[in-house]
Amino acid sequence: MPLLPPLIPHLKSPDLFGNLDRLPALGTPVCERTFVVLNPSTGELLAELPDMGVEETRAAIDKAYMAQPGWAALTARERSDILWRWHQLIVDHTDDLGAILTAEMGKPLAEAKSEISHAAAYLQWYAEEANRIYGETISAPSTDRRMLVIKQPIGVVGTITPWNFPASMVARKISPALAAGCTIVLKPAEQTPLVAGAMFALAHQAGFPEGVVNLVYASEGDAVGRELCGNPKVRKISFTGSTEVGRLLMRQCSDQIKKVSLELGGNAPFIVFDDADVDAAVDGAIQAKFRNAGQTCVSANRLYVQSGVHDEFVDKFVKRVRQLQVGDGFDPAVAIGPLIDQHALAKIESHIADAVEKGGIVRCGGKRIGTRGTFFQPTVLTGISSEMTVAQEETFGPLAAIINFDDADQVVHEANDTIYGLAAYFYASNLKRVWRVAEALEYGMVGINTGRMSSEAAPFGGVKQSGIGREGSRHGLEDYLEMKYLCMGGI
Repeated sequence: MPLLPPLIPHLKSPDLFGNLDRLPALGTPVCERTFVVLNPSTGELLAELPDMGVEETRAAIDKAYMAQPGWAALTARERSDILWRWHQLIVDHTDDLGAILTAEMGKPLAEAKSEISHAAAYLQWYAEEANRIYGETISAPSTDRRMLVIKQPIGVVGTITPWNFPASMVARKISPALAAGCTIVLKPAEQTPLVAGAMFALAHQAGFPEGVVNLVYASEGDAVGRELCGNPKVRKISFTGSTEVGRLLMRQCSDQIKKVSLELGGNAPFIVFDDADVDAAVDGAIQAKFRNAGQTCVSANRLYVQSGVHDEFVDKFVKRVRQLQVGDGFDPAVAIGPLIDQHALAKIESHIADAVEKGGIVRCGGKRIGTRGTFFQPTVLTGISSEMTVAQEETFGPLAAIINFDDADQVVHEANDTIYGLAAYFYASNLKRVWRVAEALEYGMVGINTGRMSSEAAPFGGVKQSGIGREGSRHGLEDYLEMKYLCMGGI
């Protein structure tokens, strides 16, 4: 069954859907098994796609393996030119890609278009970085030899992307790999595969040679993941998702000592000190907590507010949260769309119930909205203590849990008291405090007086059990290159 354009409003170029039927030309094998993609706002069927497994994944890997030497042999400028063309096609189709993304994932249309622009920015960045892969020369210990270092593409890369940012994660992962000279086999999340398919159709138009970019649709990731990790033709795995699955993939890659890049779970603290600009902190907290309905890996999960500004912050924050409109992402007045599925609804409800049972107070929200779709009221809890589940686990939903604190040193200790270390935020004006807290927080990324920090020019990634490696920036390119030392004698 093809995609159903009538269920995706505002499309300007329905021919994008026809392009998806040509995915076998991108290396995707034909498969008779199928699975369905649903709109989380309405529950309506959007598409029925081939449900691929080990056989199809292996065929895609073989295509990527055959194509890799030729892709790597192109000049950096030639690879850059194709990435530039893909970037421009993404820009030209921003409206349609945003509409597809909103239909399958639910986020507000303006937010979806912003994500498409962010994806295009990664393609632009690495189209430029493709020309900046530098080696080095080393002073030799004797006059009859020369020593130098070159960098070469690692080879075939297996990538697995999440449902919460189904466009930007595709671009952020594969654009540096392609710039480096690697070929790709990508499995998008089963909940949100359509925008990835549309982007790959545009990649085909951009002129990538056959076998360079390969898409694998699958309703379950286990079989595909095992093949990507176990197949010796795949030299690297790049994954964004839960820490639990990241551990599994590391184990599956360990027998081959396969290189991995992992961007995993978080439990981000958001700290507001007494000397902070409270209004700015409220703005930042709204952005860090409720963007994408709280379904981001860097979403503020624990909001620590110092006692001197606690009540003021809570009052202003709750007032703002009450104004957030929830509904279908195609409604221009909507700020928060649906959660991805029923499991997400059940998780946020369990976190609220646990907190209330242990003394937490619901200041606003706390309930599902309607019986159609997966909508939930944006919720604020106060009276939160460390033994509550919401203070220990990532909620991944529109739930803000506020913790009152007194001691500035103690709050940094509590913020670090987690296995995760992806992102942290804090608001303060004292420069001495800013430096000390920024350096003391055990996180790969720290937002200071801002609730949003992702950029293609900056390294994205975590420490501890939040991941390995970095995406974005010039550092993101290094993860797809191998360093080779050449020693030339008899000179």
